[in-house]
Amino acid sequence: MIELTKTGIDGLDDILNGGIVKNSTTLVSGNPGAGKSILGLQYIYNGVEMFDEDGIFLSFEESEKDLRQAAESIGFDNWQQYVDEGRITVYDKQVLLRENDFSSSLELLLGELDDENYERLVLDSLTMFKLFFDTEREQRTYLLKFTDILADNELTTLMTNEQGQIFPETEINLENFLTDGNIYLIQTPTDSGVSRYVWVAKMRKQNIETDIFPMEITDGGITVHHNASAFSMMSENDSPL
Repeated sequence: MIELTKTGIDGLDDILNGGIVKNSTTLVSGNPGAGKSILGLQYIYNGVEMFDEDGIFLSFEESEKDLRQAAESIGFDNWQQYVDEGRITVYDKQVLLRENDFSSSLELLLGELDDENYERLVLDSLTMFKLFFDTEREQRTYLLKFTDILADNELTTLMTNEQGQIFPETEINLENFLTDGNIYLIQTPTDSGVSRYVWVAKMRKQNIETDIFPMEITDGGITVHHNASAFSMMSENDSPL
């Protein structure tokens, strides 16, 4: 029987039919402001708050202070307490980019994994992770090595990935092949602001709801609504699919 890791995000576990496959790696993609980092924070926070599962948050874009403020601003009031207790471990950009060398960061992470027992990990973001490397071959080598390490340490992982357009890109990159699942966060402008959607495009080893579902970000984080959206990925003018 396949074991699942619940995200604890209202509505998301329902369309995932229970959660994310344990020890898998899922790519969360979207344009800037779509909610990728919030989803990652919520996934790690819920792990401790709801399921007694410790986690690691790797941020190549934010400082630890920025992450704490972001978490507390959406109602994750115990974030700093869990960090202080060692239930959540944060490696921020100041640590990860200190040597400008991923090998050093990898050694630091391996030491942490050897000493502690974690079940969840978030890498935010894969876009910045790639800047460590000069060539696509180096990117490929280290991404393969990194995903193998995550699997060996039985971590259920989310990696965020930024795309420059509203709709999911059609190009299948290396990260799509290496990950077990693909979740897209989509936001479209409206007269009153933005409308937000989530689309689970792929999850290996499990049946999923592949419709596009409305979501919102409020105090408490992300909520996914169960009614499938009338929003179509097959828009004649906009969709690349």
